[in-house]
Amino acid sequence: MKSMKQFDIITIFPEILDSYFNESLFKRAQENKLIKIKTHFLRKWAKDRHQTVDDKPYGGGVGLVYKSDIMMKALEQVTKTRKHENTKTRIILTAANGKRFTQKDAKRLSQYDKLIFVCPRYEGIDARVEKMVDEKVSIGDFVLAGGELAAAVITEAVCRYVPGFVGKQESVDGDSFSQEGYLEFPQYTRPEILEYKGKKLRVPKVLLSGNHGEIEKWRKSKSKHN
Repeated sequence: MKSMKQFDIITIFPEILDSYFNESLFKRAQENKLIKIKTHFLRKWAKDRHQTVDDKPYGGGVGLVYKSDIMMKALEQVTKTRKHENTKTRIILTAANGKRFTQKDAKRLSQYDKLIFVCPRYEGIDARVEKMVDEKVSIGDFVLAGGELAAAVITEAVCRYVPGFVGKQESVDGDSFSQEGYLEFPQYTRPEILEYKGKKLRVPKVLLSGNHGEIEKWRKSKSKHN
C-alpha cells in the first residue's frame, strides 16, 4: 500500500497556511490519509530569547535576511526519516529569481513522496541556503511579501495529481496546460440565457444540440491558444 504524500512547509507564519489547508479538498484528502501537510514554525530553531531568525545583510542595505544557520537546523530536522523508509524527497526554495513553475513541474513533483518548502520573508534568505535545497521556484514575475502563497500554489497544483484528491481524475487530465499548448475550453451551465446590461448572453447552440461529436469538435477548437 502506497504511503500518503507529505508536504512540509517551513515558515514564520504557519497560521496563514493552516487556515487554507484545513478546508475543502485539502481537509478531505488529509482525513482520508491521501496527503499530509505540516507547517513548521521556523522560530522554534532559534535559541535566543527573542527567537531571532533574521539579521542585517553583510555589506549594508535595507531590510533583514533569514539566517543560514537557523534554516540549516530546520532542514536537518524536517528532512529526517527513519532508516527503513525509502522516501523520495525534494527541497524547494520559493524565490522570485527561481525557475518559473509550470504544470509540467507539478506533474514532475507529484512523483516525490515528500516535498519540503522553504518560505523566505523580508529581503530574502542567506544565499548559502541555496546549497541546501534541490531547486528554486517562482510562480511568476512579481514580488510577494513572502514565499508562503507560492508554496500553497505549488502544493495545490501537485495535489491534483494525487489519486483521489479531486472527485474525478479525468478533470485533471483535461486541465489547462495539461498538454503542451493546451488551454481548457469554455464551460457553461444554467440558465441558458443570462440578461446582463441589456444584453442576452446565450449558451452556444452546439452545447445544447446533444450531438456529442460536434460538441467535441467545438471544444477542441476553443482549446487552442489564440
